[in-house]
Amino acid sequence: MTADGVASATRRALLGGAFAAALPGCAPFAGTNEEAALDHFFSEEGTVGCFALLDAATGERVLVNGRRARQRFAPASTFKIANSLIALEAGAVRDEREVVPYGGQPQPFPQWERDLNLRAAYAASSVPIYQELARRIGLARMRAAVAGFGYGNAEVGGVVDRFWLDGPLAISAVEQAAFLVRLARGRLPVSARSLAIVRDISTVDTRAGAVLHAKSGWLFDAKPQVGWWVGWVEQTGRLHGFALNIDMQSIADAPKRERIGRRLLQHFGVFPAAA
Repeated sequence: MTADGVASATRRALLGGAFAAALPGCAPFAGTNEEAALDHFFSEEGTVGCFALLDAATGERVLVNGRRARQRFAPASTFKIANSLIALEAGAVRDEREVVPYGGQPQPFPQWERDLNLRAAYAASSVPIYQELARRIGLARMRAAVAGFGYGNAEVGGVVDRFWLDGPLAISAVEQAAFLVRLARGRLPVSARSLAIVRDISTVDTRAGAVLHAKSGWLFDAKPQVGWWVGWVEQTGRLHGFALNIDMQSIADAPKRERIGRRLLQHFGVFPAAA
């Protein structure tokens, strides 16, 4: 067996056979359009940031602030998308209804100080619940899964319940969009059941036949802090992955992530604004 074959077999063994070889997730990149003129979407909100949009059918990428869009940051709570898939595959949680204990320790937000099922934990972006899931998964299985996903730099380090918050895991907006297209097309090495559950809990809006899946993130320890909003939009015959990140000074900046992201999705005709 080749070295690649040994690595692949090891990943499958670590994850109880649930993960298979990954397949390509989208058309080869047809080209990249840099949209410098759209920086005003960020400046109008008093911040700087970037946006990456990937058309799954054509492979065309659109970038706003392309240099930053290629820069890697810790994913913070956007990793909950991947973490949910890994937890379901590894049997760390049965389904979206199983309640997971938060551990009883004081938390920075009251909504985190409660036991939650997977659906509610995703919606509340509960760090302690997902840390508990990561500990149940374990470092070896987590490392194998992140590598199998081709997620950013795929570096998990030695602390299983902090690597997406403090590093060393890091991913760019361009990589986030590509990862989410692979997920949406069913090209990640996970079961159809796990994928269906994550599709369900990640749905945040449906409008004019388009379904928006998304997750926010907030990287506290960076200076300035970094806010994420990532996801994908599905419509009949169309699929787009997207990722945005911005500089944040305080929690007052948090709504800007989704607000700017939705405006950009509307600008590119991917997801309509509210009537």
